[in-house]
Amino acid sequence: EAKVPEDVTFATKPQLAQKMLERAFLAGLSVAFVTGATVYGDDQALRQSLQKRRQSYVLALPTDARPGWQEAQIRPQTLARPPPASDWHTPPCGAAAQGLRRSDWACLALDAPTQEGFGPWLLSRRSLTDATELAYVLVFAPLNKLLGTMLREAATRGTIDAVTWNTRGEVALDV
Repeated sequence: EAKVPEDVTFATKPQLAQKMLERAFLAGLSVAFVTGATVYGDDQALRQSLQKRRQSYVLALPTDARPGWQEAQIRPQTLARPPPASDWHTPPCGAAAQGLRRSDWACLALDAPTQEGFGPWLLSRRSLTDATELAYVLVFAPLNKLLGTMLREAATRGTIDAVTWNTRGEVALDV
């Protein structure tokens, strides 16, 4: 039995992450970007709390997510209509849970309200071997951030996934 105290209530992973981030920020921690997997990117409350404090983030989105833009719920596939070939970039590969991942990336500035010099973008990642294999990443960052910076931050999530995957047995994680 876990012997969880009676006053501890259930919280989702995004709720726990939001509480941990708030404590870290209150303690003076400063980070360039918060990165996270789809479970975090799909949580509107977490995204809004980061935006409110003008904290940049790079959060993966499930393909069936419907993040709200201008009072609408729009799926990433709809937002990211196939960009022209010239819009796809193939940066140096980054680590992923099952090895190095080399992908094409495209960036779409979202038509959403900006917040004092910050704005939202949708990054689309497609496989080099199967152009129908797409993934999406939601970015909130200063308007002057370059695509390369956003891609580098998106790639750090793959590195985190790889470390978690490779060490999960050492700390009894079920990944």
